[in-house]
Amino acid sequence: MTVETQEVGQAPVVSRGELLRVLGLGFGVAVVVGGVVGQGILRTPGIVAGALHDPIWILAAWAAVGLFSMIDAFALVELGSSVPRAGGPYAFVERAFGRVPGAVVGWGDWFANLFAVAFITVAFAEFTQRLGILPGAPTGALAVAVIVACWLVNWLGTSASGLSQNIGSALKAIALLVIVGLCFAAPGPADMAPSLAAHPALTIAGVAIALRAILNTYSGWNTCAYFCEEVHAPEKNLARATFGGIAAVTVLYVLVNAGLLHALTVDQIAASTLPVADAVETVLGPRGGMVTTAFAMISVAAIANLVVMSVSRIAFGMARSGILPSFLARVAPTGTPRVALLVSVVIAAALASTGAYMSLMAIGATFAILINIAVDLAALGLRRSEPNLARPYKMPLFPLPPLAGIAINMVILIALMHEDPANTLVGIVTPFVTALAYLAIHRRRPEV
Repeated sequence: MTVETQEVGQAPVVSRGELLRVLGLGFGVAVVVGGVVGQGILRTPGIVAGALHDPIWILAAWAAVGLFSMIDAFALVELGSSVPRAGGPYAFVERAFGRVPGAVVGWGDWFANLFAVAFITVAFAEFTQRLGILPGAPTGALAVAVIVACWLVNWLGTSASGLSQNIGSALKAIALLVIVGLCFAAPGPADMAPSLAAHPALTIAGVAIALRAILNTYSGWNTCAYFCEEVHAPEKNLARATFGGIAAVTVLYVLVNAGLLHALTVDQIAASTLPVADAVETVLGPRGGMVTTAFAMISVAAIANLVVMSVSRIAFGMARSGILPSFLARVAPTGTPRVALLVSVVIAAALASTGAYMSLMAIGATFAILINIAVDLAALGLRRSEPNLARPYKMPLFPLPPLAGIAINMVILIALMHEDPANTLVGIVTPFVTALAYLAIHRRRPEV
């Protein structure tokens, strides 16, 4: 526990350098939903429809990836409930394999989240300008302004930032349900498209394209693990929040695609870069674009705030273990690691100021895939090195879930290497280079 026992109604009593356990199950579900649902669901259905063609296969693919995300979460939940430490994947890998592998994963995860803050806020800036707000302002400058706003919210304290995430995720879910309702309110296409026989046959390549796109749209389900020291009863609530959040997202995503298939033909969905906007426009006319853009802004703002909150915990965890300077492990009385927050925000703002959305996203995606593989390996390693470790949640069918996760994430990484070798290589090499630099500096330190 990080908070001393106290009477009901009293403020938490905490010593310097500790986080506050003040977040509940609702926050856990909110960060999973808030971490997953973003602008991707506005565009990905078109990619999937173009790859699979058949409405049944389309809906089945969205449901299947939701199920795979549940399976992929087994390793993370087992580790988080057994080793409830701030920092998420970094803490698990360090426990399983030691400081150097922990440093590699810690740096990679920190960079992944820093890049995520950058490209997410750039997307928010683009949506803002799409609505005609500050059209002449540089995109990078608007993105930095969003980061500053998120920093202010998180600076107030853990309770305030947690409440903001609850509100943001709730608004996002409500907005998405409204969009689903509008899709089902559409009259539907007058001509239900060419017959399925006219479509290309289902191919392995098409399935791979669809699954990769959907997997990217589900990414972020692991967010609750970063707050293991701040969520009440993590040994129970991490599993409830993660699996409950993934289930909620899966239902939402299947409903969105069912609504799209009601409002548009498969060919119309496949031909569109923003099929959700096209579907809403069949009901609201030109105002439909504004509705979907507003939803995208809500989604992106909530995710940006959440990732800013998460990235400070990664820096805090690494500083507490000596991988980053110790001053980053200082925690304010409100429970926020403010120094780690400030340093992370400054770096993310520098990245966002470039306004280079695609490059930032490509490098960040590579980092994220490597982290997923590392978590699965850590679950395997810790079962072997500490078989008697108390595991409040023990994954079923071990070792199949982590092995399946490793295999699928490796396939996605190979596909990214084929499509974008430059940015993918940057994402692979960077954490290893920084970890080697850490190791060289650490070895030169005088023994105390």
